[in-house]
Amino acid sequence: MDRLTQVTTPDGLVLDVTDTGPLDGTPIVLLHGFPERATSWRLVAPLLHERGLRTFAVDQRGYAPRARPRGRRAYRLENLADDAGAVVAAVRAATGQPVHVAGHDWGAAVAWAVAARPGLVASLTALSVPHPAAFLRSFTRSDQARRSWYMGFFQLPRVPEALARRAGGSLESLLARTGMTTPELARFRAEVVETGALTGALGWYRALPLAPPRVGRVRVPTTMVWSDGDDAIGRAAAEGCEDFVVGEYELVVLGGVTHWIPTQAPEAAAEAIAARVLGHREDVRGDQQDGEQQ
Repeated sequence: MDRLTQVTTPDGLVLDVTDTGPLDGTPIVLLHGFPERATSWRLVAPLLHERGLRTFAVDQRGYAPRARPRGRRAYRLENLADDAGAVVAAVRAATGQPVHVAGHDWGAAVAWAVAARPGLVASLTALSVPHPAAFLRSFTRSDQARRSWYMGFFQLPRVPEALARRAGGSLESLLARTGMTTPELARFRAEVVETGALTGALGWYRALPLAPPRVGRVRVPTTMVWSDGDDAIGRAAAEGCEDFVVGEYELVVLGGVTHWIPTQAPEAAAEAIAARVLGHREDVRGDQQDGEQQ
């Protein structure tokens, strides 16, 4: 069985995929957030492989070199979810198995959108970022608007890119205040700024005024992982996710962890993902066995 290395999106872009773990393992698509790439899962993926899971970490639209369209309209959540849906379909075709999805930060927003589409994924694990409807609702019920001030700043054309040109500059200082470490900032510079991916990455934010995200209720087994040291996402948004999940749901709260869960708490991230995936798989096998006995 060959490794999956790239997927073509419905509009002809090419996403890069890092396919690792046992070839016969249960497949999980891993979606990164801002401002990271597929390597943000580098510490989580091996822990999932130890549990017999196969991971497909994706460099998404705006980040992958052959998937950087011009103009912010190309970065609407609908487009991002279409991309992820194409990856899920490719993974399902390659493995012949139901596919699970996990996402962090913006990748979590995309994962919520994909999981809300009927028949695409078997389960969802969202890290840090809640269901889009719960997030928007929290603006009127908590201090989330204050926490999200940077989303308005990112709307400015060319200014964030200009501030990112100098190592240790204002943009890196902003990221450091959210808990990003010095090595993580260096990786951001090497993988996003120096590769020319920053404008595409910011396009995800800049597309928001064009089409506010509308995501329906999720009907697959779901886990939301939130950390109480997250400066970007408040508790109200995380706790509100339950209202938008129909069926099995769990909220996992990590104490003393910043927003950057996959790199700073990889064991906890892997545990939450594996518990969701393996628990769901065991339930499916149980149903199959019951059916065979009847």
